Amino acid sequence: MMAQYLALKQQAGDCLLFYRMGDFFELFFDDAKIAAQVLDIALTSRGEHGGAPIPMCGVPVHSAEGYLARLIKAGCRVAIAEQVETPEEAKKRGGSKALVARDIVRFVTAGTLTEEALLEPRRANVLAAVCEVRGAIGIAACDISTGRMELEECAPDEMGAALARLGASEVVAPESWGNAPIDCVPRPNRLFGSDEGETRLKAVHGVSTLDGFGQFSRAMLAAAGGLVAYLDHVGRGALPLILPPVAREAGTHMAMDEATRSSLEILVSSSGTRRGSLVEAIDRCVTGAGARLLAEDLSAPLTDTRAINRRLELVSWLHDDPLLRGDIRGILRSLPDVGRALGRVVAGRGSPRDLGQLRDGLSEARRLHDVLRARSDRPGPLDEMLPSLSGHGALCDLYARALVPAPPTERSQGGYIAEGYDAALDELRRVSGNARRAIAALEAKYRDDTGVAALKIRHNGVLGYFIEVPARHADRLMAPESGFTHRQTMAGAVRFNALALHEEASRIAESGGHALAAEEAHFEDLVGHAVRAREAIAATAAALARIDVAAGQAERAAEGGWALPRVVDEPCLEITGGRHPVVEAALAAKGERFVANDCCLHPQDRLWLVGGPNMGGKSTFLRQNALIVLLAQAGGFVPAQAATIGLVDRLFSRVGASDNLARGRSTFMVEMVETAAILSQATERSFVILDEVGRGTSTYDGLSLAWAVAEAIHSINRCRCLFATHYHELSRLAEACDSLSLHHVRAREWKGDLVLLHELAEGPADKSYGLAVARLAGVPAPVIKRAKSVLEKLEKGRAATGGLAAGLDDLPLFAAAIEAAEEKVDALRERLNGLDIDALSPREALDLLYQLKAQANG
Repeated sequence: MMAQYLALKQQAGDCLLFYRMGDFFELFFDDAKIAAQVLDIALTSRGEHGGAPIPMCGVPVHSAEGYLARLIKAGCRVAIAEQVETPEEAKKRGGSKALVARDIVRFVTAGTLTEEALLEPRRANVLAAVCEVRGAIGIAACDISTGRMELEECAPDEMGAALARLGASEVVAPESWGNAPIDCVPRPNRLFGSDEGETRLKAVHGVSTLDGFGQFSRAMLAAAGGLVAYLDHVGRGALPLILPPVAREAGTHMAMDEATRSSLEILVSSSGTRRGSLVEAIDRCVTGAGARLLAEDLSAPLTDTRAINRRLELVSWLHDDPLLRGDIRGILRSLPDVGRALGRVVAGRGSPRDLGQLRDGLSEARRLHDVLRARSDRPGPLDEMLPSLSGHGALCDLYARALVPAPPTERSQGGYIAEGYDAALDELRRVSGNARRAIAALEAKYRDDTGVAALKIRHNGVLGYFIEVPARHADRLMAPESGFTHRQTMAGAVRFNALALHEEASRIAESGGHALAAEEAHFEDLVGHAVRAREAIAATAAALARIDVAAGQAERAAEGGWALPRVVDEPCLEITGGRHPVVEAALAAKGERFVANDCCLHPQDRLWLVGGPNMGGKSTFLRQNALIVLLAQAGGFVPAQAATIGLVDRLFSRVGASDNLARGRSTFMVEMVETAAILSQATERSFVILDEVGRGTSTYDGLSLAWAVAEAIHSINRCRCLFATHYHELSRLAEACDSLSLHHVRAREWKGDLVLLHELAEGPADKSYGLAVARLAGVPAPVIKRAKSVLEKLEKGRAATGGLAAGLDDLPLFAAAIEAAEEKVDALRERLNGLDIDALSPREALDLLYQLKAQANG
């Protein structure tokens, strides 16, 4: 047995091997140690291998899904080795001592889950493949639980942002690629060929050309090849549902890097959970599919005005009709997850219950279609979706006739094909039912004949049907002429057989076996109908999800008094009474009111320097405006009285930072890396929020960096920007930068206490109130007193010397300084480029070196 296990373990590679033995999956050696620790189950041992006991542990087959979920969540990958023949077949093949053959039937990994128990209903489960072809990055992404597949191409420096948007559970990449993402699954390079990818996609969809699906670059096809090859590998040749690929065009979605997504807490909060995130604050979807689509919308806001306004048109229509919205949400609330049920059915992991979910979901989709079709004022986007909600009448009718009202999750016991669908099956069931009644009658007869009232007819998987009596009554059945045959003696009971019982048991087994076989054949036929209609069913599931998102967005807007944004192509941002959706919800839960603020950026006033005390609301103000932009371009209402959003191509947020010890980066290093990304990537159509740039180093270094970054944003990037700072000296930039204005969050000291008003006002902050905030935080009074005396001393020194910013007025502007520096360096470069080094003698070279040094020093 161990030889068989070790051979399978070699195939499993770095996966934990679940080795089927009877009713348990067993794990051995290091796999057992890992699983025992993760699952908190007992680690035992058996036999010996190499002179040492073999560590082992096991989990029951019937509850394996729960253990698999915990292992996958812990970052493990699992190979499932099942018995691929029966003990009878093994004996026929190799005699009484032949080992039952086993083989790996499937690999279970984070990105390839389809089981309902292993997936989060409101979160997509994306598998991605990424590779590089001729300097371009190809990315293929697929949620195999629903079959949706997208292909895209991007520049190498945009790969991180693209993968952050996808939020993939698992990423595969070529094994020898030096720039592969961290923690990816390495796969052979040959699987990532563009020709290979094209061939595989054609085979999956049964077409001779991919032109009908769109135009795909070589990089896209190479990534697709790697993705499909991996799915083929983990499924051991059985592919899951894969819908025709969709090409994601570059520039159609707002770019956000991983740092921006993290600081804005779009899908997960800083605690790493959904609670406290943006999606949790606005999600009012009543289906899991709608919630997954909403998360996708928030992860990839649109950059096409027409597409955004089409989404807003549908949300606005539902917002203005609360009665219709309530009816729609009522229908949607009763829907099963059609997309994921279809995914399991097509992947060969479906159950009768999944077919029942398709029946019920498609029937409800038709009912929703009829409700919406009755409206004459339908918006255009809804008209386009209506055909997808119908067209499944024949399939629904077939499933309604073939399946019982509530099909079971397991099909091994039968009972899911409805009575009246197959007359032959009904007859087999009748025979089986009559035989069971006959057994009950036999039990009564045997009690009368023997006089043993405790006699029972029982059944188990080993003996089948048998007669059982307490041991004290066994002698009556042991008599030679009793008609009973002894089978087994237990501690307190004795088991027998009888000819009549054997005949009835044979009838039950024969009719029951034939009935199960008939139901299995019907199941495969019903699955075939769903597989053939998979693309139309998937389109229905997608339409239902989009309607749920729109209705949920409308519900949230009505609930919070949100406004319909106006999205335009001009580089402006005009928000009246803007609020932070997450903070507002948290305050409302405590019975407190959120203080709304305006924000008005346009080409003549595109950079706001925002000062004021800590806890005064600067960071909240910055984030709320970024979130309002994101929500608007995702196609939803926004938490404001009114909003005009100039289309944003890239959103950057550098708000807060922490150490990244895994990459050897300090807080300040992380801050500078994020700032560098902004300065190198932000365009005139971007929106940037910056909070306290330069605070992680010395005061002079920090001020100089903040000064230079603000000048660069203003004069080089020329994008819309909110820049929060404690450096009062930066207010001098307003004198030299014509598109920069000063603002502050208001605060007042009253009888020694600080009152934070959370209101934004024009002009520079009068002071930082740092000591007052420290007092609020509970810093001891003697420390506050000492700090106050130190502050007075420092302020006197600043007044005498002109302060930290003394002499900065004489500096040339950022662009002029760069130009001057470039001219100086260029002169030196020109002289070096003109040298013939091979013709110089050692003396001439030394003299030249002195001259160059003097020239470099000016």
